[in-house]
Amino acid sequence: MTLSTACGLRCYSCVTSDSHSCKNYVTCPPVFDRCFTLDKLNLITKGCQSSIACIGGMECCSKDLCNSTGAAGPSIVLLLASSAIITLFL
Repeated sequence: MTLSTACGLRCYSCVTSDSHSCKNYVTCPPVFDRCFTLDKLNLITKGCQSSIACIGGMECCSKDLCNSTGAAGPSIVLLLASSAIITLFL
């Protein structure tokens, strides 16, 4: 049994337009075993969720405070790939 299981998973919890401004966290009730981040229409929602409710478009994770920031989106991946290609030709 992990500490998160014994004491409850901790997740960031907020509704904001800036993922990095979410500083509040909650201890999830035992029925919630995942943290989630949902980004819809430029509104980011973070909180506790059950694994069976983690559906398309929702990022879920299972460690304390793992929903701190969203995953690298396509724009960041493209920027890094472009930089790598340009560096090869310099």
